[in-house]
Amino acid sequence: MSKKEPTPEEVTAEEEEVSESPQEESKETAGEVEEETTEEKPSAEEETAAEEVEEKEEEEAGEEEEVEEEEEAEEEKEEIEVVEERTYTIPLRKVWGPPRGKRTPRAARLLRAFVKRHMKVENVEISNEVNEELWARGIRKPPREITVRLVKDKEGRVIVYPATA
Repeated sequence: MSKKEPTPEEVTAEEEEVSESPQEESKETAGEVEEETTEEKPSAEEETAAEEVEEKEEEEAGEEEEVEEEEEAEEEKEEIEVVEERTYTIPLRKVWGPPRGKRTPRAARLLRAFVKRHMKVENVEISNEVNEELWARGIRKPPREITVRLVKDKEGRVIVYPATA
């Protein structure tokens, strides 16, 4: 059952019946006009608060752009400094000799020793991706072998990345 909506004429007729005197009606309309004007004009405090929020958003956007530019600069820097790059498949079979609870840390040491021996450097950094690959199955079951990409820069530092197939 739908309720019939009153027409505008009926609404005005009902309002006239409800109001007792024309003075009250004029006061009500004047109050409504004042409310409308206050809604349209925000206070000075609200304006300054809105401006501050906008400024903060602009600063955050500027900071994000700066961070992206710095990251791009770092990536370019790394690409420029590359002196030598090699790919190796490193056997980790010696890791399976010690007790189960010491295998993956030993795999990391073995990987580092292999890189030092083949790249003839002392400063070796293992990337997070390679580390996650070593630890993927936990401390008890490291991989039997791992394929890595070794990147040597001008400073004599070698970084170990996973090999891209």
